[in-house]
Amino acid sequence: MNSENLQTKWGQFISLVTVFFFWGFVGSANDILIPVFKKVFTLSQVQSQLVAWAFYAAYFVGSMIFFLVSLKSDVLQKFGYKKTLAAGLTLSALGSFLFVPAATMESFPFFLTALFTVGLGFSIQQIVANPLAIKMGSPATGAHRLTLAGGVNSFGTTIGAILLGIALFGMGNNKKTALSLEDIKFPFIILGTAFIVVALFMLFSKIEDPAKEEEIKIEAGNKKFAIKDYPQLYLGMIAIFIYVGTEVTIISNLPALLKTAEFGNILEEAIPPFIALYWGSLMIGRWNGGVNVFNTSKATNLLLKFIVPAVGFGVIIATNIFAEHDVDAFYIYPIWILFFILISFIGGKNAGKTLMLFGVSGLAMMLIGLVYPDREIAKFFFISGGLFLSIMWPSIFDLAIAGLGKNTGKASSFLIMMILGGGVIPLIQGGICDFDLSNPEGIMGISWTHFSYIIPLLGFAYLAFYGFYCPKILKKQGIFHIESEGGAH
Repeated sequence: MNSENLQTKWGQFISLVTVFFFWGFVGSANDILIPVFKKVFTLSQVQSQLVAWAFYAAYFVGSMIFFLVSLKSDVLQKFGYKKTLAAGLTLSALGSFLFVPAATMESFPFFLTALFTVGLGFSIQQIVANPLAIKMGSPATGAHRLTLAGGVNSFGTTIGAILLGIALFGMGNNKKTALSLEDIKFPFIILGTAFIVVALFMLFSKIEDPAKEEEIKIEAGNKKFAIKDYPQLYLGMIAIFIYVGTEVTIISNLPALLKTAEFGNILEEAIPPFIALYWGSLMIGRWNGGVNVFNTSKATNLLLKFIVPAVGFGVIIATNIFAEHDVDAFYIYPIWILFFILISFIGGKNAGKTLMLFGVSGLAMMLIGLVYPDREIAKFFFISGGLFLSIMWPSIFDLAIAGLGKNTGKASSFLIMMILGGGVIPLIQGGICDFDLSNPEGIMGISWTHFSYIIPLLGFAYLAFYGFYCPKILKKQGIFHIESEGGAH
């Protein structure tokens, strides 16, 4: 049967997307742990950002190890997709269970080790699950499946902060203000158990390994692959590094910003709704981007572009109301969502144009957040960065691998390694925040923690540049139009 005519194996695909949910769930849970650890262990802001460092550095290390091993033996074809995926889930389960002795010993380094172990497992899962989702049917609809999986990932990030917030602080008027590391044990025991259950489910599921592909023999006289020969790739690697770093640093440092006097002295137990709104913004953007992958009429597409974000915002509000959080201040946020929808119409499916417009928009949001006098409104400009980051991943990825032909696989592995930016850039912003400890007078009339959002502003600036400049590089190579389907890392 022609591979183009294959139908999506929906039963198997639905089983697989549970893994994407876990990636999102743990990713947003980290943002709850950062202010908790900062308070319990009396950390500086830059020290608290080691949580993000441990998690995202594991992606880099895991991908590098997998890449080096694969040079000698194709792991996926030797052991199979299901077994490799189950191994990654088991490793993440081990990391989750390590939270128990870490809490008992009250050791911050032990917690970082546990997070690093979870991240190592996730790196294996990422390497396996993304190509497996693409191969569960026709190659022509592979990006569609990744978009749907990305939506599930974003749903996980949205509710992860809410559920862990309930586990640590309680609900409604009964919220706990005295933090205890003992409270961390139970949710991570549940999470570790869930990883084991899903690993067993994967092993005994009907998910089929894709047909083994014959190795392509390359003539000895061919020129060896070199990153420096592809400016779209090495500039794209920088873009992925900055994109993930910007996505993580905005929210990782938000609790510190909200706790400043100028932003209302918001305490740890009141942080989860804002974290959910940020990750929910990425969910809204990715769901909205996913509309483009369906072959609908222009009228239907137009209607869905407004309905889907409204549903996404409804999910954010509903989960917060369930947790008995006060979300009255959130009802102004649709203003930012409407602006995002407008920009998405202008960008269309053109990857370069979309990336440039969203980069400029994100830059504008950070700049306004820095100068807007009403801090109650200013924080929403920072949070809205999630909207404009939401569909950048596929745009960057598509531009970076365009024209690489048989070297696409190698290029993809280098791009995945650049997820390391999620661990590095938050440390830089956290270091700026800590200037408040020695210079409480701030800078230019605002606190250093507030000023630290110059870091994501610069990140958006580079992403806009890449969206503008990369198509010019590709044009010289005879590649004139790259479409982006929408999705998530």
